[in-house]
Amino acid sequence: MKKIILITLCLLTSLFASAQIIYEEFNSYKLDETRRLKIQLPRNYEANVEKVYPIIIVLDADYLFEPVAGNVDYFSYWGDMPESIVVGIMQGDKRYDDCDYDDTNFLPSDKSADFFEFIGLELIPYIDNTYRTAKFIIAVGHDFTANFINYYLFKDPPLFNGYINLSPDLAPLMDERIPERIPNIKSKIFYYLATGTDDVKDLMENTESLHNSLKGLKSNNFEYYYDNFEGATHYSLVGRGIPSALEKIFSVYRPISKKEFTDVLMKLNTPVHLYLLEKYKTIEDLFGITNLISENDFIATATAAEKKKQWDSLREIATLAKRQYPDTVLGDYYLGRYYEETGKPKKAMRTFQAAYAKEEVDFITVDILLDRADKIKEDFGY
Repeated sequence: MKKIILITLCLLTSLFASAQIIYEEFNSYKLDETRRLKIQLPRNYEANVEKVYPIIIVLDADYLFEPVAGNVDYFSYWGDMPESIVVGIMQGDKRYDDCDYDDTNFLPSDKSADFFEFIGLELIPYIDNTYRTAKFIIAVGHDFTANFINYYLFKDPPLFNGYINLSPDLAPLMDERIPERIPNIKSKIFYYLATGTDDVKDLMENTESLHNSLKGLKSNNFEYYYDNFEGATHYSLVGRGIPSALEKIFSVYRPISKKEFTDVLMKLNTPVHLYLLEKYKTIEDLFGITNLISENDFIATATAAEKKKQWDSLREIATLAKRQYPDTVLGDYYLGRYYEETGKPKKAMRTFQAAYAKEEVDFITVDILLDRADKIKEDFGY
């Protein structure tokens, strides 16, 4: 077990070291002081000059930055979430002044009101103006700072698109205010809440109370996720909550899995190619990112179209694959399959033959193309 943990830590450290870390001193006129920032830029940020990236704002960056940044780099490396810019705000003992609230209305006041405006009016515009950013921002906080990020829900529109609340130390009335506010928000909100069975008792109880109020909310704009980790303490739940939150929030971004293939694609009553197009339109609308459709997703949807005998869908998928990956066999193979199944063997043979010199993809090899073309020749005497 120790060896597995050591290997995992080494892998995360290796991946994390590959990303570009910047330390900045930010002179804030709202706070009337300088704040230290940690910024992780994605791999190859400088080379991908046309690419834009979501922002992840991390409070309590003194200890939360590395676990967030490491997981972001790891998930994005495997294509399970978009590459993102991680911005950590170093707070130290100032976290209590930064995230304090008024004793009467329980809203930010004085120094915490200044910190609230610092993030919204100074930091985010600075990151947008300095780096290539997409219009999708997530905030991450733990206990006191987790409570604080919820105040941005009450802006119109809310400043953040995603909220990762790790064992929040909720201000009075917050467990009532959030459920009342959510149904009135017009933009899409991703909300993650976590506690552990060994969390601080009061925090766990308040978190569970908020969960009970949120889980029944009906809103097309509210995506809600909750974890109560068995055996997790107030601090260990952070290490489990961060990857869980990222995985859930970016679930639509992930390549189509075997489970999605079986439980979703194979049970569709609509053309499979529409599911593929809608998946990537959703990614663009939610995260402000325009991606090529992955080879994995082309193969998954094409395979489903074959199994369901949706030949028109297969043609649409093949045509799109030829357009996006013209130098590979991907589109030619599935277009050839379409011609085979729709009674056009000569077209199928020629399509397979035309792809001999192209780059192989996954199981689609030149040998498979040759075998299919030769079988057509043999069967029809061409």
